[in-house]
Amino acid sequence: MRISTILIGAVLLCSAVGAHAQQPDTLLKKLDSLRGKGDTAKQVNQTDKSLYTEETKITLPAYFILLGSNMKQSFTKPFHMKKKDWFNMAGFIGLEAALSFADKPIQRNALDLRDKNKTVREVSDYITRFGGLYEVYTLMGLAATSYITKNRKLRSTTLLASQSYLTAGAVQLATKFLSGRQRPTYIDRGTLQPEPSFQGPFYKSEDANGYKTNSSFPSGHTTGAFAAATVFSMEYKGKKLVPYISYTIATLIGLSRITENKHWFTDILAGAALGYLTGQQVVNNYHRYARIKNGEANGLAPKKKNQLSFTIDYSSGVVQPGLVYRIN
Repeated sequence: MRISTILIGAVLLCSAVGAHAQQPDTLLKKLDSLRGKGDTAKQVNQTDKSLYTEETKITLPAYFILLGSNMKQSFTKPFHMKKKDWFNMAGFIGLEAALSFADKPIQRNALDLRDKNKTVREVSDYITRFGGLYEVYTLMGLAATSYITKNRKLRSTTLLASQSYLTAGAVQLATKFLSGRQRPTYIDRGTLQPEPSFQGPFYKSEDANGYKTNSSFPSGHTTGAFAAATVFSMEYKGKKLVPYISYTIATLIGLSRITENKHWFTDILAGAALGYLTGQQVVNNYHRYARIKNGEANGLAPKKKNQLSFTIDYSSGVVQPGLVYRIN
């Protein structure tokens, strides 16, 4: 995910500035107004190919508005979580805590398998690249294919996958900073063994060779892989093979991070969960956007509410306060 760090920083800055500059009737505001009604896994999205029209296409301005909206919703999610959300989070944290005791045994067995099996070693080295640069190249190739074949659905799906990749990348970078977890390649000076411990913010981690590394938690490769896989799985849910293929590739990328000795098992699990949730949020946000655009195209855009405002008029040396009621 390192290749996206600069892009993420720029996008975050643009999103923050753009959010403050939005007027009450902008697309961003409309998306937020529908969020409470549909920002859940239960949202029913229409993914028939015929529904991806000229009205619902993702233009360049719309791309960054949607990306800003995705970033905003992801980073502010903790302030809008319901009791069920907190319960699910507590359950996942409990699962991570329980499985953390298996991190070191899983790591030892994975490395033992890799060292003794040449095929595993070669396949692992190849697959792990698809969670970094290769994934970016794959999305670029799919985007080019969609434009050449004029496949609107594939074009929209690929653009959404890139948004999911960037949004999840931004969240995982923030989480890495806060967690400060040691990687399996780090040798603890006290025990002379790799330790999956959390050191918190500002911790400067080094690998066994003395090179600086970022936090191990969560896995950036796994996060990006599941973020994109979830988008394709949701958008092509009518094609049974697509979800299986997408999640299988994402899972293999995650497992390769263990055999490559880059992450602990619980790093992979956290990255998969983060990517999955981000993918859901991005897809749901786009379909709310499509509802808005279809409504506007058919003259069904939400009507503006009547407004009551306070005014002050100055005339002939007299200050005259008043009320203005506008009927829309």
